[in-house]
Amino acid sequence: MNNGFLPVSKKDMEERGIDQLDFVYVCGDAYVDHPSFGHAIIGRVLESQGYTVGMICQPDWNDDKSIDVLGEPRLGFLVASGNMDSMVNHYTVSKKRRSKDAYSPGGATDRRPDRAVIVYCNLIRKTYKKKPIIVGGIEASLRRLGHYDYWSDKVRRSILLDSGANIISYGMGEKSIVEIADALNSGIDVDDISFIRGTVYKTRDKFLVEDAKALPHFEEIKADKKKFAESYMLQYKNMDPITALPIYETYDNSLFVVVNPPSLPLTTMEMDDVYALPYMRNYHPMYEKEGGIPAISEIKFSLTSNRGCFGDCNFCALTFHEGRIVQARSHESIINEAIECTKDKDFKGYIHDVGGPTAEFRAPSCKKQLKYGTCQDKRCLFPKPCKNLIADHSDYVSLLRKIRNLPKVKKVFVRSGFRFDYVMADHDKTFLNEILKHHISGQLRVAPEHISDNVLKYMGKPGKDVYDAFVKTVNKINEKNHLNQFIVPYLMSSHPGSRLSDAIMLAEYIRDLGYMPEQVQDFYPTPGTISTCMYYTELDPFTMEKVYVAKNPHEKALQRALIQYKKPENYDLVKEALIKENRQDLIGFDKNCLIPPRKMEYKRKSQDKKKTGKSGGKNGGKYGKNVAGKKGGRKR
Repeated sequence: MNNGFLPVSKKDMEERGIDQLDFVYVCGDAYVDHPSFGHAIIGRVLESQGYTVGMICQPDWNDDKSIDVLGEPRLGFLVASGNMDSMVNHYTVSKKRRSKDAYSPGGATDRRPDRAVIVYCNLIRKTYKKKPIIVGGIEASLRRLGHYDYWSDKVRRSILLDSGANIISYGMGEKSIVEIADALNSGIDVDDISFIRGTVYKTRDKFLVEDAKALPHFEEIKADKKKFAESYMLQYKNMDPITALPIYETYDNSLFVVVNPPSLPLTTMEMDDVYALPYMRNYHPMYEKEGGIPAISEIKFSLTSNRGCFGDCNFCALTFHEGRIVQARSHESIINEAIECTKDKDFKGYIHDVGGPTAEFRAPSCKKQLKYGTCQDKRCLFPKPCKNLIADHSDYVSLLRKIRNLPKVKKVFVRSGFRFDYVMADHDKTFLNEILKHHISGQLRVAPEHISDNVLKYMGKPGKDVYDAFVKTVNKINEKNHLNQFIVPYLMSSHPGSRLSDAIMLAEYIRDLGYMPEQVQDFYPTPGTISTCMYYTELDPFTMEKVYVAKNPHEKALQRALIQYKKPENYDLVKEALIKENRQDLIGFDKNCLIPPRKMEYKRKSQDKKKTGKSGGKNGGKYGKNVAGKKGGRKR
């Protein structure tokens, strides 16, 4: 029986007959009771195990009393920054303040502090000196050990130390949080909880680290970038739940921060149980007067099909958070949730997504993973698909067919994104045919990221030849079925390894496509990724060889401008880049040129275009008309 939202006030507690909560969850996001939000899942999981949980979402960190609105919890506080790292939530890659926060009422940008986990924990400690604090979520998970912090351009120590928390529950924390709760409930002191998978703790007891693997001392990784890279690789190789050993980082005064092996993957039945909990599937009504929570519009009718990703892109933190072993819900579980969606008064017939980190991954990449774990020295898709890879879309195709045939469902979109190299590894192209026919709206969004094999190597992405083969396959299917679909490639500038020459190569490729991307993603060095390690150290941690990194803001601007070379405001930057690389052959009026020798009267051209209604281009490129004016979100 759905018994409403979790308590957010003393009044809510009184109505439920609760004198004292077991846990108080402090979160940087607004309270949205939907399984796309980590705080909702953890709260409901604990509730299902008999614990009472209250929510303090987006407290006023300048008011000590804001942390006390639910009273002192019996067992402890849970703290998370929200669905995003608070620094990524607040700042663009150029470190400018963002204009909107989709996880706050009305999109307000002042509802959470920078470094939210640290601030909230320090706020709690002012009032509750000894009460256990367990931190989790993406911000705590990816900062569990010494890490490079892009915003301060420094190596910072474990968030466990700066926050004053007792334990980190890292990764997807359903199993670890229940074990922590049970340990606390049984009377075990929080400082003695050192035995739970998926957790990080601190200790001065050398006995506890005797069988663990030592990382370089924190002072070493601060002083020596090679040591930082070595430490990162030791962590990377101990992220598999089957094979990982405990690892620890030493700080001054013989303090150890110990990372236990990750939690074991959820079984299908366990995952089904998590998503069958009584979520309200909406934001708390207290936000209605402020305009609601913008994020709900995209996720309310989206279905999570899987977790984990064996794609293992270097710029993605999923390996450090969800892991490489894919876990999936049953068809029955997902269909039941879809049916619940159709009963909602706001449902218009559209399921916005069925997926996860990678939409079509519905099982581990090979049969041996659940027994032996993922390979330490090999990757499933890079540089080529592993010979043991099971490339099979049949289960996902079957799932999509069932959902789109439900009563009241008009269309099922797939917006999570899928791996085109995995599609090409599957000889059966039924999935691709059905995606094009049924699950997109005119645009097929894929992420080649770049076309320079030199850059793709450092991204952990397949070579340009794989993407070209994919494009040809899509074009053949479209032609055969008389479909008017367009490929919209996501592209990234300034990734480690990318020089101006690589950016110019990408610009020429875009020129030949006849497509001008509206959105370009600058590489963003966030904690926990291989690419961030490369960015900071200028070393490839796999080989310890030097990597070129564009760190100067002006050079980054040059690389970005080249991808959008047609924009009038980018003219000077593009011209500077071409001259700098001695590519004056691309300046002129020839069809192969990127820009003319001088700035043109773009305003007049724009006016002419309005009068004639024509695009002004020579042709639409080999994908048909230009789709640069259409927008679309991107999931990372």
